Amino acid sequence: MAKLQKCIDKRSALVQATIELVNNNGFHAAPMSKIAKMANVSPGTIYLYFENKQDLVNQVYLDVKSVFTAYAFETYDPKMPVEQGFEVIWKRIAEFKLHKCQEAMFLAQCDNTPMIDEPIRQEGIKHLQPLLDLWKRGKDEGIIKPLSDYVLYAYTVNPLSFLMLMQQRGVFKMGKKELESAYLAAWNSIKL
Repeated sequence: MAKLQKCIDKRSALVQATIELVNNNGFHAAPMSKIAKMANVSPGTIYLYFENKQDLVNQVYLDVKSVFTAYAFETYDPKMPVEQGFEVIWKRIAEFKLHKCQEAMFLAQCDNTPMIDEPIRQEGIKHLQPLLDLWKRGKDEGIIKPLSDYVLYAYTVNPLSFLMLMQQRGVFKMGKKELESAYLAAWNSIKL
């Protein structure tokens, strides 16, 4: 049991080191040797968990996406009315992005890089299925504008990454009032 925990700890340390190095230096300035050193494991150990850097980045992306979406949908019930469901999901996403900044910044970088393999990116999108289903229901019920899911995401979720960065820089504080205003802007941008 102790050996299994040690393996889990090493993999977790490699994941955290990858997130931190990519966030601070970008994908190309995060070599495997640096990741291993930061994780406090030998360079060869990294290859016990990941085939190569591409596999490492893809797997870290899926790990973080899984944690993100589990958090986002934790309090969501698919039986909720569309507007209420959207508010619950959106506010959980906002909470994650504002309080789990390292992970959220990593996902934002992954959204804007060709480094993530397309099949992996599509697998990551599947994690958002409850939101996509809610949007489809909203469109079918005439509550949400009949726009592409990409447009809906761009107008509702992507602005949170910008606000997160501004808060990180210390030029904006997302208090309750700002959170409510941002939510209403997101909802008003997609509702009919």
